[in-house]
Amino acid sequence: MQFFLLFYFKVAHGIKAKNAVLIIFSLLFYAWGDPAYIVLLLCSTILNYVSGRLIDMYRDRFFAKFVFGLSLFVNIGMLVVFKYTGFIMENINSIFSLDLYVPDIKLPIGISFYTFQAMSYTIDCHWDSVKVQKNYFRFLMYISLFPQLVAGPIVRYSDIENELTDRKSTPEDISEGITRIVIGLAKKAVIADSLYPIVQNFFEKKDLAQLSVAGTWYAVVLYAMYVYFDFSGYSDMAIGMGRIMGFHFNENFNYPFLCKDVTEFWQRWHISLGSFFRDYLLYIPVFGKRIPTLNLFIVWFCTGLWHGASWNFVLWGLYFGVFIYIERLIGKKRMKKIPAAVKHIFNKIIIVVGFGIFYFEDFGKLGVFFGNLIGLNGNALIDETVRTSFVNNLFLITAAVIGCFPVKNLFKTDDESSEFKIASFGTMKIVYTVLLLAVSTVLLVDSTNSPFLYFRF
Repeated sequence: MQFFLLFYFKVAHGIKAKNAVLIIFSLLFYAWGDPAYIVLLLCSTILNYVSGRLIDMYRDRFFAKFVFGLSLFVNIGMLVVFKYTGFIMENINSIFSLDLYVPDIKLPIGISFYTFQAMSYTIDCHWDSVKVQKNYFRFLMYISLFPQLVAGPIVRYSDIENELTDRKSTPEDISEGITRIVIGLAKKAVIADSLYPIVQNFFEKKDLAQLSVAGTWYAVVLYAMYVYFDFSGYSDMAIGMGRIMGFHFNENFNYPFLCKDVTEFWQRWHISLGSFFRDYLLYIPVFGKRIPTLNLFIVWFCTGLWHGASWNFVLWGLYFGVFIYIERLIGKKRMKKIPAAVKHIFNKIIIVVGFGIFYFEDFGKLGVFFGNLIGLNGNALIDETVRTSFVNNLFLITAAVIGCFPVKNLFKTDDESSEFKIASFGTMKIVYTVLLLAVSTVLLVDSTNSPFLYFRF
């Protein structure tokens, strides 16, 4: 990272040179993690760049539609081949009692993210909602931007179109970027990496059915917070790194656990993925016309499947789709009449149970998990292990709960703030950032490698 910043800010002069440095380091970054599949990344950029040019050249002609359809087919085909081939073959063998070969294909890092970015560009070109990028290297830079390449957020071309050729890194950008990176690092190193071992200690027991009701709820609540801090932590770091270079990526999380209903949760959680499916799939005609209910469940089927080649992810997506559909049936006016406390309690239960579905890929264990939640397996209501774990990790759990709230907004000032207030809040922000960095560094020194969860997707 130090070498990149040195070259980017000290060696490279002018936007073209900075873009060249960014492309080189982005490709080196990807090759470091997955050298065999850098060719696949380059092929994806060439395919979608050429598709965009051809769509623009032959606009409103059949050939443009053919190229657009072909690009979608190839992009989706790449995902199917590299991410879902084994899953498909396993299900064929299971359904038809066959013994066909199931290939073990290594999943290219970040393929779900950069493929969706490329698809969003070609779709927008087809809809004529963005100007076609005529410089291949700028398009390559857009797809390969290393801060968000391997685990998002999914950045739309339209969001940074102008910044590919005209951007500046102001002192405010650099300050905000560094703060955001440190916050993301702390979410990962201080909170997420400390929560996950606790979850494993409860959910990876030899006899899951013996886990108490309280222990099951305790573990799944911690797992929900773990996923949030792990993924939002990476998004914070990506947004912060982009900000240092003058890019302004959209937010990917907006304190989702503050939601008043399940629909709002998904407006705050993994925003870039939700907006992708909403804009490109929810309103697409099926069998010649748009069928709202069918489109809704297609979206949530795809949302679940996007997360992994396993039926529990599909179930997870459809599970949330059902509750969002129910909220639509109730209607916004009637939803507003429900007491806020009732809505908060109800949707938090739905959300937390959903993360249990996300965790257990084995349906047998998932069934035990559901039974444990309400004591159907004859498991105890509470046990000493839960009490001990809660007391021993009270400080961590408190920090995690506080971290689910917009604490950083406490340090915001406006144009009407006094100089003293601005200076005081600025000092507190620096102290807060340095403290987080120090704690994160100490925890990282002795830690084992703990990759971000969404590197899997």
